[in-house]
Amino acid sequence: MDTIRLDRYVVETLMADLVSHDRSPSSFLVYLAFVARARGRRPAVRASHRELAEDTGLSKSSVQAAVRNLLRRRLVGIARDSETAVPEYTVLRPWRRR
Repeated sequence: MDTIRLDRYVVETLMADLVSHDRSPSSFLVYLAFVARARGRRPAVRASHRELAEDTGLSKSSVQAAVRNLLRRRLVGIARDSETAVPEYTVLRPWRRR
């Protein structure tokens, strides 16, 4: 079994912010799914909404809303090869200083 490392900020601040303030626990679950898929490597993840729904146990529409929220909050970035291609999401960590 692999271990996933999370910044303390994710658990202590981001979780409460997404779940309580945004009222979107699904956004937190989808963010964790992105982190788990990235596994500390390059923070880019190619995943469809269906795959994310399977990973999290959420419905596809809940995943779509969560991804929109994460994009709006600038917690993930997105790149697409074409309109119908599976997007590549970049896990962003704006709280980290470079």
